[in-house]
Amino acid sequence: MSRFLKGVYLLALLMLISTGATSQNAQDHNFEIAKNLEIFHEIVSELDRFYVDTINPAKTIENGIASMLSGIDPYTEYYPEADMNELKMMTTGKYAGIGAIIRQYKGRDYIYVDEPYENMPAARYGLKAGDKILRINGESMKGKSSSYVSDHLRGDADTKLTVTVSRIGVEDSIDVDIVRSMISLPAVSYSGVWQGFGYIRLESFTEHCSRNVMAALVELKEKGVKGIILDLRGNGGGLLQEAVDVVGLFVPKGTPLVETRGKIPQAVSKYVTQRNPVDENIPLVVLTDDQSASASEIVSGSLQDLDRAVIVGTRTFGKGLVQSTRSLPYNGTLKVTTAKYYIPSGRCIQEIDYSKRNDKGQAQHIPDSLTKVFYTAAGRPVRDGGGIRPDVECVPDTMPDILYSISQDVVLFDFVNDYCSKHKSIAPMEQFRLTDEDYNLFKDFVCNSDFKFVSNSSKALKSLIKLAQAEGLADKAKDEFQVLETKLEYDLQNDLDVFRSDLERVLAMEISARYYYQRGAIVESLKNDKFLEEAVSVLKDTERYRSILAAPK
Repeated sequence: MSRFLKGVYLLALLMLISTGATSQNAQDHNFEIAKNLEIFHEIVSELDRFYVDTINPAKTIENGIASMLSGIDPYTEYYPEADMNELKMMTTGKYAGIGAIIRQYKGRDYIYVDEPYENMPAARYGLKAGDKILRINGESMKGKSSSYVSDHLRGDADTKLTVTVSRIGVEDSIDVDIVRSMISLPAVSYSGVWQGFGYIRLESFTEHCSRNVMAALVELKEKGVKGIILDLRGNGGGLLQEAVDVVGLFVPKGTPLVETRGKIPQAVSKYVTQRNPVDENIPLVVLTDDQSASASEIVSGSLQDLDRAVIVGTRTFGKGLVQSTRSLPYNGTLKVTTAKYYIPSGRCIQEIDYSKRNDKGQAQHIPDSLTKVFYTAAGRPVRDGGGIRPDVECVPDTMPDILYSISQDVVLFDFVNDYCSKHKSIAPMEQFRLTDEDYNLFKDFVCNSDFKFVSNSSKALKSLIKLAQAEGLADKAKDEFQVLETKLEYDLQNDLDVFRSDLERVLAMEISARYYYQRGAIVESLKNDKFLEEAVSVLKDTERYRSILAAPK
């Protein structure tokens, strides 16, 4: 233990001192680092020697590291050797396994297959959504966590495993023999022609994703589309170079896009587009939401700054920070924020200032009043801080409480399992629609299940009654409380009617995904998509499109 801690201490000391501080008090700064590292070392040593129970050195120190990094920003993270696959998955989109999403439902003893990926081993060898995972290589999975089951499904490529499942409509359990392979999640989850325009859904900026976007773009152009909709909603980012390459599909080669600036010289870089564009003139709309972050913001922000695309949606997340990886002893890795990035107008869109915290230690958002104005190539005003503000803003629909509750409850999963066991096929995904009979069956299924729902208004009333009781006011308002309780009494049947359109949409997505995988769910979601409808509207109105991107008069 002592030798291990001394090694950690000396290495950390050398690393931190070597980077140094650039202030005039560098010597004092380095002394403070050395002093506190020695204190940390002694505390762990004392715990190891005198604490009543034996401590786990790896877990103890990792907890200390995690606590230290949490006070910096949420993107600076330590990955020990055991977690390196997670880091590789984030950057490459690849891992070795069977290629399926699994899920654990409250009150159920087993983990279920929620979605096999199309053309991946799970689907190829016969696993289906809804399958209950009974055993893996003969070991019972009863009572096991989803992470435990996931670890057993993953493994080296070309290794074999047997997954034993039970399936609705099949009396006996089923043994499915699967050969693991490298799983590469598709960065472009769907592309196609939508009302005469090309639509591309980009899920993440993993390795080579720009090639996938280019292939989709070329294919759509061959089909004669008159404009492109690039959907970055929910895209949390990824590799900066891939973001530059995606923008490069639409702007001239050699266009300056991003500059990174950090404390050390190695963190300062300038990125320009390196390839000839596929089409630098085709009308382009980019869809964003509040989960479009980092590389998504580089793409949407750069295209906005260059007046090359109309941004439609909601303000993006606001992550203007760049992370790099640093190798650590014992095959660990530190992912550390090393720079901020600046897009063509010169602005940085970072929303939260992690260097400034309130009395509770919470990082502060940069208020809109303190943001600065920058200008696009055509002279349109744009602002830094707070993410990318869309050119055409859409108001997202609010999710009814019952929709959220049912979508998270096993009752939806169970109904879809039952539905699919009775329907060998459905209409093509573009034409699929739920019938009145389908929805009425769903209503009956929910009402006859164990699904329970308590509205937020009822919860608030109960809290108010408890507060009134504590203050001795409950008796005075007793009659009023009883009236409110009656009026707020939940009517499941009524809500299933009132929110039918919302519930139908989620139900149709779940069913379509069973037959057409992720593509089916995406196509179903686009059928009633306000953001997409607005994007199509902008592209159809050539004059409006040009006026949005034109220099202000």
